[in-house]
Amino acid sequence: MLRPGVTTIIRRTPDFRVFTPVEEDQRVPRLQEVVDLDRSHVMQTYGRLPVCFVRGEGARLWDTEGKEYLDFLSGLGVCGLGHCHPRVVAAVREQAGTLIHTSNLYHNASQARLGALLGEVSGGYKAFFGNSGAEANEGAIKLGRKWAKLNRGPDCTELLTALNSFHGRTLATITATGQEKVKRNFDPLLPGFRHVPFNDLDAVAAAITDRTFGILLELVQGESGVYVADPDYVEGLRALCDERKLLLILDEVQCGLGRTGAFFTWQRYGVRPDIFTLAKAVAGGLPMGVVMARPGIAETFEPGDHASTFGGTHLVCEAARAALETIRDERLPERAEEMGRTFTGRLRALQERQPKIKEVRGLGLMIAVELRTDDARAVMLRCLETGLVLNAIGDRILRFLPPLIVTRGEIDRAVGILEAALAG
Repeated sequence: MLRPGVTTIIRRTPDFRVFTPVEEDQRVPRLQEVVDLDRSHVMQTYGRLPVCFVRGEGARLWDTEGKEYLDFLSGLGVCGLGHCHPRVVAAVREQAGTLIHTSNLYHNASQARLGALLGEVSGGYKAFFGNSGAEANEGAIKLGRKWAKLNRGPDCTELLTALNSFHGRTLATITATGQEKVKRNFDPLLPGFRHVPFNDLDAVAAAITDRTFGILLELVQGESGVYVADPDYVEGLRALCDERKLLLILDEVQCGLGRTGAFFTWQRYGVRPDIFTLAKAVAGGLPMGVVMARPGIAETFEPGDHASTFGGTHLVCEAARAALETIRDERLPERAEEMGRTFTGRLRALQERQPKIKEVRGLGLMIAVELRTDDARAVMLRCLETGLVLNAIGDRILRFLPPLIVTRGEIDRAVGILEAALAG
């Protein structure tokens, strides 16, 4: 079913590379062929847009027809270094030709070195490796529950989470999520979760009981519209947890790893969590989730308590080490802070001349534009048609997650496309 006689040729211009499909080989299928195969053989759990990307480099993507796009969504934050970063590609190529996977029954040098690197950049936390953000949050919940049983008693089983939060799509993580739409038709859900308003310290304090063992929080709520936690709120949560002997668990699946202007977003707030979770950008585009726990908490897990067959494979650990070293060595958190100021500045200047924009908000390169009208999806589709990839959340919010290596020229180009789409 692949398109006959098509290959790919890259021709370099002074600024970027242009992907062109050429009638020679069998590498690039037609879009409709992909759509037909998908509908016939893949569960239809995604409302996919009518585009199939076949190549990426940096902040650019190309589709089956050779059309170029500026990617300001980064695979929903997964491609934080952009597409096919040379250091990640080199690490994957080398490790794929050496050893891909054994199992966690044996020692793994790649995993141990990655754990040491994460400990270095986090200030001493210990890691457990899985495959996704949802898995990481599941692991954090399990770790917290066992800690509570051992340290607070058998009835201490309740975890507080925020309204409008998002923590994953497994049964425990949809229960933890503070959005009803992800829970519909999946009941009975798990006991032991309560939701409180975001950025409301008094509501959290009032909700704590003798059964509460911790608070699970995103410092930036990404899936609900890029809402940023207030510093006083976060500092107050840490104080409450210390006072009431609770665990502070931070979900940094989307906001971590340089995106908000610090290696981990909690470092911006000067508040150390007991447990935090990572995924998305951690392995440069490959699947990985990580539970990070401080010493004294990490040891709660003993052999047999938690495991993952694919967690921390040699291949993915080498990709992750290359990605994290790149973030550190190239000072990409600082770059995200700088480019984030540039981008929000350009967007606020656009807001001055475009009355459809109600608000521009965010942290670093995690940014939302809220509209005054229910046009978000239409604007997103016009941007896609013109060559800009972004995300519509609900009816009124546009979300931007450009790669940390984005340039000012690419930001200017994106804002120009957005301005034209809003005018349309």
